[in-house]
Amino acid sequence: MKLFPAIDIKNGQCVRLRQGSFRDILVYSKMPLKIAKKWEACGASFIHIVDLDGALVGHSVNDEVIKSIVKEVKIPIQVGGGIRTIKDIENKLSLGIDRVIIGTKAVKDPGFIKEAVLTFGADKIIIGIDAKDGMVAIEGWEKLSNYQAVSLALDMKKIGINTIVYTDISKDGMLQGPNTAHTKEMVEATGLNIIASGGISSLKDLEVLQEARVYGAIIGKALYENKVDLKKAVTMFEK
Repeated sequence: MKLFPAIDIKNGQCVRLRQGSFRDILVYSKMPLKIAKKWEACGASFIHIVDLDGALVGHSVNDEVIKSIVKEVKIPIQVGGGIRTIKDIENKLSLGIDRVIIGTKAVKDPGFIKEAVLTFGADKIIIGIDAKDGMVAIEGWEKLSNYQAVSLALDMKKIGINTIVYTDISKDGMLQGPNTAHTKEMVEATGLNIIASGGISSLKDLEVLQEARVYGAIIGKALYENKVDLKKAVTMFEK
């Protein structure tokens, strides 16, 4: 199972939200680059970055910060937040990003995802499915769509998508454990590479997700609150 230490960027700072609320923000570092280097030093094989400002306004905002991280760390990086056009994808990949995560547009315009896969290849495009009670949320989690999470994943599979980041919003930033039941359902119903996100609070949570046969797990607040030792987790789950 791959581990993805998370760096959420707002106003150029490394922050965490609770349950996706932009009204409940905690700043952990004013230097995201320093955090990225720390995760790399701990043995991480990938870094997960979210441009929170971008997710909210619908276009990239923190590219300069992201560019500095790409320049300084050697491990691959995946980025989401505000990626809504082919040009946005081009721009992100030109920064040296390994793959991009697209959320809102997957719901609003599946044809765009098809074009993205044909243009850049399925290995460069990840779909972010963020759910509340099994329904997909969009636009920085501010709105609920009429789409069921598993249905959207299956539609994306038909288009050629291989990997999905599945976030349970109610669990995100709460340190109360992941929604294993919904995540396992996603794994079993789709057969896709599912990266679990939201609620991971301990090594035990990671063990449970590994048993659910997820492809990967994103760890955020648990790292910043010292609930999970990344170096130990990498040794246990990736080595």
